[in-house]
Amino acid sequence: SYRLTEVKAVEVEKWLKPLTLAKGSKAKIRNIMSALYSHAIRWEWAERNPITSVRQSSKRQKVPDVLTPEEIVVILEELSDPMRTMVELDAFTGLRRGELIGLRWEDVDFESLVLRVRRSVVAMVAGLPKTEASQKDVPLDVQLAESLSLWKQRSPYTAPGDWVFASPHKKGRQPYWPGTLWRYYGKPAVNHARVNKHVSYHTFRHTFGTLLNANGENAKVVQELLRP
Repeated sequence: SYRLTEVKAVEVEKWLKPLTLAKGSKAKIRNIMSALYSHAIRWEWAERNPITSVRQSSKRQKVPDVLTPEEIVVILEELSDPMRTMVELDAFTGLRRGELIGLRWEDVDFESLVLRVRRSVVAMVAGLPKTEASQKDVPLDVQLAESLSLWKQRSPYTAPGDWVFASPHKKGRQPYWPGTLWRYYGKPAVNHARVNKHVSYHTFRHTFGTLLNANGENAKVVQELLRP
């Protein structure tokens, strides 16, 4: 309801402050608004960009938990498939949640030992991965490939176009809802394993990158593997 010339930096700050979002998300909203103003200035629809004066920190409210290799192992021991294979993939490839459930069997190359990330599924809607870099192939080690192969042998949906983690409740037409799986199986497994940390799918991705860095891996290699 505001014209471009009526938007004030302080008012934008007041609007952002009560939003129930992480600081990083608020900073991204601020950046998008700033980009829109830059576009408006280019087309001479506005003369100034008030968003450049909007103060919004992107600093994390708390440092995310990182799991130790031992904690990952005990969590995996508490899980059964398909959750076990999902978490194993997450922990040892750094895939995002949407990329995990967006995998089809045609994306898994057992001979070349790579995963081809071609889509991300969010709220059961398939779209492109988060960034262009996210579409890079992900290497598989032999043990991870074996776990996927064993899951494929047990899964009723193994055609090339079938979801790797197809939901039997939807007769394979959709993948599992990741949040539901985590709530009913993942979270109890973490509690049974007595891992006193906040754990989610993103925890495994964050842990993957952190452990690689701690292991002295080249920063460029870590970046390539995480596909930011």
